[in-house]
Amino acid sequence: MVDTSVQPLFTMGRVDVISMGCSKNLVDSERLLRRLQAKGYHTVHDSDAPCGEWVMVNTCGFIGDAKEESINLILQLAEAKSEGRIGHIAVMGCLAERYLAELTEEIGEVDRWYGKFNWNLFIDELPDRSVDTVHPRPWERKLTTPLWSAYLKISEGCNRFCAFCAIPLITGRHKSRPRAEILEEVRELVAQGVKEFNIIAQDLSSYGLDLSGSSQLAQLLDEIADIHGVEWIRLHYAYPADFPMDILDVMRRRHNICNYLDIALQHIADPVLSNMRRHIDKEGTLRLLDEIRRRVPGIRLRTTLMTGFPGEGEKEFDELMDFVRTQRFDRMGAFAYCEEDDTWSARHLEDSIPEDVKQERLQRLMDLQEEISLELNTQLIGQTLRVLIEKNNADSPDDYAIGRTQWDSPEVDPEVLVRDCTARPGEFVDVIITAAEPFELIGRQVSSD
Repeated sequence: MVDTSVQPLFTMGRVDVISMGCSKNLVDSERLLRRLQAKGYHTVHDSDAPCGEWVMVNTCGFIGDAKEESINLILQLAEAKSEGRIGHIAVMGCLAERYLAELTEEIGEVDRWYGKFNWNLFIDELPDRSVDTVHPRPWERKLTTPLWSAYLKISEGCNRFCAFCAIPLITGRHKSRPRAEILEEVRELVAQGVKEFNIIAQDLSSYGLDLSGSSQLAQLLDEIADIHGVEWIRLHYAYPADFPMDILDVMRRRHNICNYLDIALQHIADPVLSNMRRHIDKEGTLRLLDEIRRRVPGIRLRTTLMTGFPGEGEKEFDELMDFVRTQRFDRMGAFAYCEEDDTWSARHLEDSIPEDVKQERLQRLMDLQEEISLELNTQLIGQTLRVLIEKNNADSPDDYAIGRTQWDSPEVDPEVLVRDCTARPGEFVDVIITAAEPFELIGRQVSSD
């Protein structure tokens, strides 16, 4: 929530960029920030008290709550503009891409609207304040993440058209970035000090299909892993149908590819998977999970599940609970189904499950996962893990540093609290685990003596 209490009048030459939603959006915001800098503007990202000549909001339009949050922020900024605390408002991103006509009519306080892909027009329309003419390459960014960590977006769009998902309606068809361009970006980021690369896409499994007719993900991973200075590569948002099995061999033999895979499964009951148009059934899902674990020993799996989708009765929900209980996912998120405009399910299926039932099932599912997470974390007590330190609170009463293991993605996964830590943020240390919570590990740095 942005603090729109009394602030000084806006600052000429400053642009505040507020990024909402997913890490894929964040990469777009970082590219925007770099271009603003090249044009001579002072940029601030995600300020709690924006006071720029311009404020650009990069919106999310994925689900109802995210859309509401984006609109509420725009309305807060409109009030700040009317009080003279910011100069002008611009809006870009997924929400604007999808609802441009309606939003333009309803929120007249916004000065400029852009979609998800034409935000470069905002740069072109601003007066040039720079002394020297600089033209950043398309992938150049001002990182908003810690200096040692970056998201690496390798494609846009999606061809899957799952029944519940509006993303293809916003982003269009799947489009892979060329490997050479991605590798050049990685080399430049390594030169800036980045060690950890969180690879993201709406559909990681389809990378390269549009370039050559076959998956290029395994080759891309091998080539990234070859780059000196790349310490951790972590994979996000694979799709279970048509999964590129050849990446598993690469993951097993490359030491700097984390034993971690984020693969959204959504459900396990065949009637629900069919209604969801997921292009895979229960048998195929179980066979895939078994093969992943067989070929990459010790891999940690993160998944996302949904409750309350049309066709989920008590029998199907019990099947989902049994699935989670049996598979014992290391990381799991879940959400209740919310009907989205113009999706296949909104057009063809009745959203008949009451909201309180959806939420009650969601709570039961997450309670089960909390038990599983505690059991899995407890098994790590006594083990020594490599931890990337992100904060060192040595001066605090608790004397903890905070870090992550290779199995922990930024923002969404557990952290490791480290006592007696002498490392600076961005350094790796060995930590012996001494205690565990459901979503947190506690340990102490192993002495290097």
